[in-house]
Amino acid sequence: MNLRQLFLSHVAQTSDFPLMLEIEKAEGIYMYGSDGKKYMDLISGIGVSNVGHCHPKVVEAVQEQAGKFMHLMVYGEYVQAPQSQLAEAIVSTLPEPLDNVYFVNSGTEATEGSLKLAKRYTGRTEIISAYDSYHGSTHGSLSVNGSQVFKQAYRPLVPGISHIQFNNKEELSQITEKTAAVLVETIQGEAGVRVPENNYLKALREKCNETGTLLIFDEVQCGFGRTGKFWGFEHYDVVPDILTCAKGMGGGMPIGAFISSQEIMSVFKDKPILGHITTFGGHPVSCAASLATLNVVQEEKLFEKAEEKGQLFKSLLKHPKIKEIRQIGLMMAVDFGSFEELKPIIDRAIEKGAVTDWFLYNDHSMRIAPPLTITEEEIRKACEIILEAIDA
Repeated sequence: MNLRQLFLSHVAQTSDFPLMLEIEKAEGIYMYGSDGKKYMDLISGIGVSNVGHCHPKVVEAVQEQAGKFMHLMVYGEYVQAPQSQLAEAIVSTLPEPLDNVYFVNSGTEATEGSLKLAKRYTGRTEIISAYDSYHGSTHGSLSVNGSQVFKQAYRPLVPGISHIQFNNKEELSQITEKTAAVLVETIQGEAGVRVPENNYLKALREKCNETGTLLIFDEVQCGFGRTGKFWGFEHYDVVPDILTCAKGMGGGMPIGAFISSQEIMSVFKDKPILGHITTFGGHPVSCAASLATLNVVQEEKLFEKAEEKGQLFKSLLKHPKIKEIRQIGLMMAVDFGSFEELKPIIDRAIEKGAVTDWFLYNDHSMRIAPPLTITEEEIRKACEIILEAIDA
């Protein structure tokens, strides 16, 4: 069997139409096929490769740490330099009281941990999230997701969960003294890049304060520089009680985290002891990669350049078939009005060497979220390919 046959025969599939690109190597914004063809990765592996593929400083950090030690013990028992140094670096980017980091392996695990933390700290059981939100695919995360289509086949789900419309202040009245937490994406990703409007997050923060409800911001997609700030919530002058992140924080390695205050996080220490545990969370190689990624984002000022680069995309993508572009930093949704219009454009763009995608809950908008390292010249080339694909 060749590789493609092995892939189809033995790697579990999630659709009947995988892209089937056979990639041999990747560097910067480019991926290289086994046939030598070069592809621009305009979606960063779905929000992961914020500093590009195989950034030299990330690769060096991975190699150096792998040569020292890898897994030693389940989370939280041994003092490990990669974990401690990364936690300090993350906290240095955050306002008070967010000073305590729990490392996990992915965004959905960060969601699961944050929900447990909120219930344990408040003693309440009700959770509210937003319609069209995406927080992961495990059972608890699926329960708080805002799409019925993806949830229906897996019921019964976690009880005590309800949903409100994002950006609808009137529905904040559903938050009461029985609500443990409200979980929202700071910028809705899979809904097609929907940003908070009319001081919505401030109103949400105030309502949570009134009811003693914890506010959780999901920054799995929009964190680590994607929006033009290091954290998405910095745009809105609102601080959550719990923050989740993953995807872009690892430079290509699997890692996630949920972050809170030491006071809130301390409830995991008793009643019961080991209130949240993980074997591989905070893996030293992933932590080393994440620290290198964080340093690259800051030292190269990648987040400071993200908005300017996003605006360049927006200015170049002019076409009668484009209905709207929703954009914050290098997080963009190019709306074509229908999936029937969009899908052939995505297919043609891939043929021409630019990989894009649509959104889970918004199949009429093209996802554009390239590595933050993308240059002006590369942006112009990418837009040229997309416009050619529209016209093809």
